[in-house]
Amino acid sequence: MNHRSLMSMSAIALAIVFTAVLLTPAASGQHVVKAGVAAVKIANDKTAGKYVAKKTPDGVPDLQGYWTNNTYTPLERPNGVTKEFYTPEEAAAAATRGAENEASQIDKTAGTVGDVHYDFTQFGLNKSQTDVTANLRTSMITDPSNGKIPPYTAEAQKRIGGQRGGRGGGGGTNYDSVKGIPIGSRCIYQGAGPPMLPPGYNPGYQIVQGKDYVMILIEAGHETRVIPTNGRPHAPEGVREWLGDSVGHWEGDTLVVETTNFNNRVNFRNATPNMKITEKFTRTGEKTILYKFTINDPATWETPWSAELPFTAIDGPIFEHACHEGNYGIRNTLAGVRAEEKRAAEAAAAKKGGQ
Repeated sequence: MNHRSLMSMSAIALAIVFTAVLLTPAASGQHVVKAGVAAVKIANDKTAGKYVAKKTPDGVPDLQGYWTNNTYTPLERPNGVTKEFYTPEEAAAAATRGAENEASQIDKTAGTVGDVHYDFTQFGLNKSQTDVTANLRTSMITDPSNGKIPPYTAEAQKRIGGQRGGRGGGGGTNYDSVKGIPIGSRCIYQGAGPPMLPPGYNPGYQIVQGKDYVMILIEAGHETRVIPTNGRPHAPEGVREWLGDSVGHWEGDTLVVETTNFNNRVNFRNATPNMKITEKFTRTGEKTILYKFTINDPATWETPWSAELPFTAIDGPIFEHACHEGNYGIRNTLAGVRAEEKRAAEAAAAKKGGQ
């Protein structure tokens, strides 16, 4: 039995002991569900629903701490699901299916891309190996009510049709050259947001507050968002950034952040650089923040759309996510492509010579 198989079995065996604990939609109680193989430990905050926001020395709600938005809740509602909330049992089953799907992808046929990629479980990167946020929603999207991203505009369909893969970062996914390799694989931008959606792994965040500023350190890609709350206007239109230009203000106990001025390489789900994102952070318990966002890009979607998901407190600190620093991922990828090209050329020459 190979090392990869041993790791897979060990991960599943450990996961069996977890008990899933979920909140009702109103966060008014809790329900315990016994789950099966690859079950998920779902974080619970007993103070949710009766929490009085604590204040910083500057008199604003205290959002500070270490957080995760790790979840098996999909952004869009799955086909065939027609309701907004699962029962606790249904939510536990959906999370378990997600964990089992991850486990099933560990062992791959020899010689395939999946086989040569490292085992996420070995490095503690599977979602089921850390706390998952308690959420009974069937989708993160709350508006439209069908839980789906609105249709593209005719303009967007025409624009996307003219792009390879419909993505930014040098012409789509193409590993033949550096320019074609996705910006995430090149460790330039790891999808830090906004919006801050759960990454594939390293779903950790640290929030620090000071007078007139909120800082959010994002584990994936080690990006840092510095958000002024002192009334500063947005940067001039010509100033374009990977994370956009964020400015915030307080509305009661909620931090409201508006972000504009994206560059033309982020291309979140084919949006234009003129996309505007409005985020809302509300501390709802000792261990929870309710995170909401609305995306508005009339050049891409027929209507704005909104979503929400909880952030759950975790133990810190967050360590640097160095990505390809110190290794040779891109060089080795391109070396493999060149080797394949050489073999193909030799085979073609041999075939031609034999005719």
